[in-house]
Amino acid sequence: MFKGGMGNMGNLMKMAKQLQKEAENLKKEIEEMEFTGSAGGAVEVVVKGDGKLVSVKISPEVAKDDVEMLEDMIVVAANQAIDKANKKMEEEMKKITGGLGNLGGLF
Repeated sequence: MFKGGMGNMGNLMKMAKQLQKEAENLKKEIEEMEFTGSAGGAVEVVVKGDGKLVSVKISPEVAKDDVEMLEDMIVVAANQAIDKANKKMEEEMKKITGGLGNLGGLF
């Protein structure tokens, strides 16, 4: 009986390692994806899945007006893009782990 238990434990560990490898591959894939956030139709920000800023586009009309408002719009758009990246990572990890969370910190 003990041997059978160890065999099952070995299979479980193999599954855990496979899930961990899939999660790492998925994380790398999502880190390279780009996510766009916008604010007021006047500011667009693009970030990579790892949170690095790729680009900022500003409507010329807004650039002439209130600088303080423009700064706020950039922050809103950047946070929106980062939230999209985080949500994508969360959704994809749930698919891999079957909704089991991070499996005790394995991922």
